[in-house]
Amino acid sequence: MARGSPDELANLSYTEFRLLAFPGFQESRRLLAIPFFFLFVMIVTTNSLLIYLVKTEKSLHSPMYLLIALLFAVNIGGAINILPRMLLSFLLGATFISLTSCLTQMFFIYAILIFDCNVLLLMALDRYVAICHPLRYADIMTWKLLVLLIFVSLLRSVAFVTPVVILASQVSFCHSDTIGHFACEHMALMRLSCGDISRNKIVGMVLRSVTIAFDISFLLASYSQIFHAALKIASGSAQNKAFHTCGTHLIVIIIAYSTTLSSSIVFRVAKTASEDVHNLISAIYLLFPWAINPVIYGVRTKEIRDNLIKFFQRRSSVLGHVTAASLSKR
Repeated sequence: MARGSPDELANLSYTEFRLLAFPGFQESRRLLAIPFFFLFVMIVTTNSLLIYLVKTEKSLHSPMYLLIALLFAVNIGGAINILPRMLLSFLLGATFISLTSCLTQMFFIYAILIFDCNVLLLMALDRYVAICHPLRYADIMTWKLLVLLIFVSLLRSVAFVTPVVILASQVSFCHSDTIGHFACEHMALMRLSCGDISRNKIVGMVLRSVTIAFDISFLLASYSQIFHAALKIASGSAQNKAFHTCGTHLIVIIIAYSTTLSSSIVFRVAKTASEDVHNLISAIYLLFPWAINPVIYGVRTKEIRDNLIKFFQRRSSVLGHVTAASLSKR
């Protein structure tokens, strides 16, 4: 409870907050920690395993699989940025976080989301070159170009997120020191603001609209050319492989953008919804893609699936030999 004169209270701006995940379920918060803990383990384990496969299997050393591995690394980074503090909130009732740490987490949340989408754009570009210009693919998609494109993607993520975070740092927060959310999302923090935040909302809306408009236009242009070129492929097996590979990427793209768009719409339309509803929406659009991406690629991408099967077969064989050797010593 803040104390002081009325003038002091009027000028109060909290610099430390309590992150309270799912505030309406505090009595059963320890039970909520269980599924989110297993979700965290699943995200880190599955994504790490597929990164390991891409790194160790020479047959997967190509730009497409490097981008897929990069997507998995982004998934892990996003989970580490959010879930440990979220689990502490469930176990302790709330976690304290400074304004600086809150803004830092906000920066990484949105930078990771934008970079995630940027990687999907690079995948679309890679498939466009591979299918529309197959004879020039090796000359165009060099490792040097790929590293440059990844660096530009990082810069784009930072450039779009930085203005939002800077504006948020200039806001006064006097309504409460409790963020009824599991993470320092922009709107969750802005609910505690006092004063005019219309500039923050406008800048956030414009940047998000520009990003989504550009991304969707790029993806539509790329995949329309890809499918047009794929239809001209004479070989039926090559055509099916092209459609299947692009179909896998499109599933991931649809999940990423549909969850983000639906969350934006719901957050603005359902302003009277409870904090628990907003927590659930955020959990779905943030965590669901990170958990499902490795499953989609592991099941639908033949090269990854085959190497994954070989990996478990080798592990089973090694385990069998170790077990047999230990039994023989008895």
